[in-house]
Amino acid sequence: MKKVKKVVLAYSGGLDTSVIMKWLIERYECECIAFSADIGQGSEIKGLKEKALSTGASKIYIKDLREEFVSDFVFPMLRAASVYEGTYLLGTSIARPLIAKAQMEIAKAEKADSVSHGATGKGNDQVRFELTYYAIDPHIHVIAPWREWDMKGRADLIRYAKRHGIPVPVTKSKPYSSDRNLFHISFEGGILEDPWAEPPADMFVLTRSPEKAPARPTYLEIGFENGNPVSIDGKKLSPARLLEKLNEIGGVNGIGRVDMVESRYVGIKSRGVYETPGGTILHSARRAVESITMDRELLHLRDSLTQRYSDLVYNGYWYSPERKALQGLIDEATSAVTGIARVKLYKGNVTVVGRKAEASLYRPDFATFEEDMVYDQKDAEGFIKINALRLKINAMVEKDIKRR
Repeated sequence: MKKVKKVVLAYSGGLDTSVIMKWLIERYECECIAFSADIGQGSEIKGLKEKALSTGASKIYIKDLREEFVSDFVFPMLRAASVYEGTYLLGTSIARPLIAKAQMEIAKAEKADSVSHGATGKGNDQVRFELTYYAIDPHIHVIAPWREWDMKGRADLIRYAKRHGIPVPVTKSKPYSSDRNLFHISFEGGILEDPWAEPPADMFVLTRSPEKAPARPTYLEIGFENGNPVSIDGKKLSPARLLEKLNEIGGVNGIGRVDMVESRYVGIKSRGVYETPGGTILHSARRAVESITMDRELLHLRDSLTQRYSDLVYNGYWYSPERKALQGLIDEATSAVTGIARVKLYKGNVTVVGRKAEASLYRPDFATFEEDMVYDQKDAEGFIKINALRLKINAMVEKDIKRR
């Protein structure tokens, strides 16, 4: 076993990292420093300092990363129109590279020889954390307790926690795990492991049930500049505050609930339930402004790269050269996305009802079904014949083959 002097633990205060804190100190007889990133967990940040120190941490760092999270991670991902497997807006995936980067900064400042995390050996987060660690420092020592200890599941952790006097946040009234940040909240495990079982109504945190949402629609105007959202109803807001506001408005209207079975990177299917109200609104609004500001071929090229980009984010390759290269192309392609989208929120649905931009590529005088002076409809005949040429040749060949 490698000798460890000082380890920095990505610490949330939940069951897993609370047990890991005590286990690291016992197992390695080392100093353990806790690191918590404030990326919008809300009240979950309260009491972390006291809990970490009482569990054995020599010190704890709590860094407010909310603005950096939204401006440097969420917004670039949104510019790529990222959706994993057609449904998941990647709320947990996009948080991990930022947390790991900030954790490595603490490790460097503290001259720690090791870092640790609470991700299991079955999930995606172990990959996301560790790929980031190694991208920053290829020689860092990583401790992944779930891959080392003999505890098999949450029941073992609960018993360990009770033996050591560690408060247990998982109870019979909350038989699942959750992960929250400013972009979304996820739920998995426990009662959700049956993909046929409907999630309990009282589980949701950010959103009302669509059945209980207001009977009247809410209209919003979301302004974009150079591919990024910057305002709501004409009022400019910082990235974090803008997303926070959209979460509030979207949540009241029941926007952004997702229930899916997804394909983990390690090859296992898992069921996840997500709430992403603000992100769902922004995804629809941005596409509306893109439709009138992006050249057709640029838009189609970006969309052809979206799945690849989404896979890279989901699988933990945020700091890979290919993700960075894709980002450069995507940012160039979306640089003209400046305008306003008007959306209607009603009982779980986001409907685009208007879009405008000063540099709009939409020209009513070209698109009209009435008489115009800019488009000769006879020109379409030659356009069609040229594009049909290969289809004609293919049909001729097929007929020749049938005659033989």
